[in-house]
Amino acid sequence: MGEFTTTIASRLDQAYKGLEEATSSGDDFLADTLTAEIEDLRRLAEDHGVQIRR
Repeated sequence: MGEFTTTIASRLDQAYKGLEEATSSGDDFLADTLTAEIEDLRRLAEDHGVQIRR
């Protein structure tokens, strides 16, 4: 796995964990922000042919 792929995977893992915590605590703004980040990271991965597991 290349550095780019590793970085994308790591950032996605962090964003998903943060989203779970934000949702659990009722922080709608943070949840929306993290959802947008996840969408951006997924789009970036797709644009570069990186397979993501979630």
